[in-house]
Amino acid sequence: MTEAEWLAALPDMVFRMILLLGRIGAVVMLMPGLGEQEVPTNYRLGLGFALVVVLYPVLSPALPVAPDAVGEMLRLILIEIVIGIWYGALARLVTLAMTMAGQLFALLLGLSQMLVPDPALGGQNAVTGRFFSLLSIVLLMSSGLYALPLRALAESYAVLPVGEGFLAGPGAEAMAAAVGQSFILALQLMAPFLLLSVVLNVAFGLLARIAPQVQIYFLVVPGQIVFGLVLLGLLLPAMLGLYSSVARETFLALPGVR
Repeated sequence: MTEAEWLAALPDMVFRMILLLGRIGAVVMLMPGLGEQEVPTNYRLGLGFALVVVLYPVLSPALPVAPDAVGEMLRLILIEIVIGIWYGALARLVTLAMTMAGQLFALLLGLSQMLVPDPALGGQNAVTGRFFSLLSIVLLMSSGLYALPLRALAESYAVLPVGEGFLAGPGAEAMAAAVGQSFILALQLMAPFLLLSVVLNVAFGLLARIAPQVQIYFLVVPGQIVFGLVLLGLLLPAMLGLYSSVARETFLALPGVR
């Protein structure tokens, strides 16, 4: 390619890279593991640019050229950003299940007053919710599961080609199903602790009726915390195994993964 031909093709090259960055950048900002708030924004942007450079030679032949109308150009870029946010949110909802499980653990066992800043959900959240969130990140990074959403992203251009729009109906259904699965996973992880909380509250309620003079509250809270922490120590490996298997199935079910 001569210098004149390269200069003539430069506007189309820049537009195609912007299209790639719209989808890839949105996914990188939201994807579990690499897209966490603890990772500096410039690192995530750098990863997005690096993926654009790597995927451009493969994907550029299927990308449209720069349209003459500014409105059409903005429409294509906006659709790519929406698709990227949709993909990233589908993958991220699995990790939010761990955060919800930690919040439920604190609520059931009397630790909900122990609050720490949570950059993932914002505001103050229970320390166990933050612990479970960080635990999910470590598991995803150490097991290599973070690579599955990246593979889905690269293959998504075959399922949702650039310029053909985004089907809002099926996309909303997939998002609703992912939200439901996230809640179900959080409840599955916390099912033993929910049962423990019910049993302990019933037992202490009976004790309060039998011996009204006993200060039940001062027995309930320490007992719940002690039994809950012991049970957490026993069940944590099985909980992480369940979370890992569900996360793998969810990532493999992302549109485009083969």
